[in-house]
Amino acid sequence: MNILVLEPYYGGSHKAFLDQLTRKLPDNFHFLTLPARKWKWRMRLSAPYFATHLAGMNKFDLVLCSTFVDVAALRGCGPKWLSRIPVLTYFHENQFAYPVQVKDKRDFHFALTNYTTALASDRLAFNSSYNYQTFMDGCRGILNKAADMPMPDLDKIRQKSIILHPGLDFSPVDHSPAPLKKNIPLIIWNHRWEHDKNPELFFTTLFQLENEGVKFELAILGQSFKRQPKIFALAEKKLQSRIRHFGFVKSRDEYIHWLRQGHVVVSTATHEFYGISIIEAVRAGCTPLLPDKLSYPELFPPDFLYQRNQFSQRLKHLLTAGRFSSQRQCRELTERFSWDNLQDSYTAWLQGKQ
Repeated sequence: MNILVLEPYYGGSHKAFLDQLTRKLPDNFHFLTLPARKWKWRMRLSAPYFATHLAGMNKFDLVLCSTFVDVAALRGCGPKWLSRIPVLTYFHENQFAYPVQVKDKRDFHFALTNYTTALASDRLAFNSSYNYQTFMDGCRGILNKAADMPMPDLDKIRQKSIILHPGLDFSPVDHSPAPLKKNIPLIIWNHRWEHDKNPELFFTTLFQLENEGVKFELAILGQSFKRQPKIFALAEKKLQSRIRHFGFVKSRDEYIHWLRQGHVVVSTATHEFYGISIIEAVRAGCTPLLPDKLSYPELFPPDFLYQRNQFSQRLKHLLTAGRFSSQRQCRELTERFSWDNLQDSYTAWLQGKQ
C-alpha cells in the first residue's frame, strides 16, 4: 500500500515507532512531519498546516496519524480525496490522562480534540489497554458535563478500536557484547526526570536502604530538562558513593551498555501509558520491579509487581536475596513485544482486517 504518515511531533517514542514501522513493513510510506516541540501548538494547528500540503496528493491508500493531529479538522480543511480513503490514528497517549505540570490545571480542550479525532478516524489503535481505558473513561466523564447535548455513542469508538503494542527492535540489545556484571547489584533508572515518574519515592527509598547498609549501585539514565525535581540534585550528593552513572546518555550504544550492566530496573511512576524503557531494560537482562497499576500489569506477570507501600520492602528483598532473572527468562518476558511477533498484527490493522 501507499501510506501517508502525518506526524507533527516527530521525535522521541513517536519517531522511534514510525522509523521501525517503515523498516518492518513492506508498504510504501510518505512522511509529512514537524519537529518534536511546542506540542500544544502542534495539536491546535498541525491539521490545517498539513491540509495545505495535501492538494494533488491523491495517490495514497490510507493516512496514518498520531494523536497530535486533529483528524476532524484535517478532514474538514483538507482536499476531497481525504473523505474517500481510510484515516487511521495511533494513540501513543491521550490527553485525559496525560500528566500536567504540578502547578498547571488540565486543559480539556486537548482531550476533546482526542475525542473528535477518534470520531473522525476510521480505525484506532491504542498502545496499551490502560491507554484505551483511561481514554474511554475520560470521554465518558467529560461528556456527562454536556448532558443536554447527546453525543455519538462511545460504542462507535469501541468498535473501531484495538490494542496494538508498539513493536520493538531488540537486535541492538541482543547483539551487544555480553555484560561483565559486578557482584554488587546495579539499579537502573531510565525514565524522564519529571514528577510523574515519582523520583521522590525512588530516591527516598534508596536513602533508607543506604542507611540500613544494603549493598547496591546506581545508574541514573533518562532525559532531563531545565526544570527538574529537586530530589535529583539531592540524590547526586547523598548517593555519590553508590552512583556509577548520573545523566542522560545520548549514544544508543552506551545506553544499551548500561542496561546490560544492570541487575534491576525500577519504576515508581504515577503515570505510564506503555513502558518502552522498562521493556528494553528487561530485554537487556534486568529484573523489573514495577507498580501493580497503570500499564504494567498487562506487560509483566504479578511476580514483578508491587502493591502500594510495598516498594521499599520488595526492593530490599530483591537486592539482598540476589535472585535475578536469567538472560533466557528476560528474553521470554519480552519476546511478545518484538516486531517479529507484532508485524502481522500491524499489517492486518492497516489493511482493515483487524
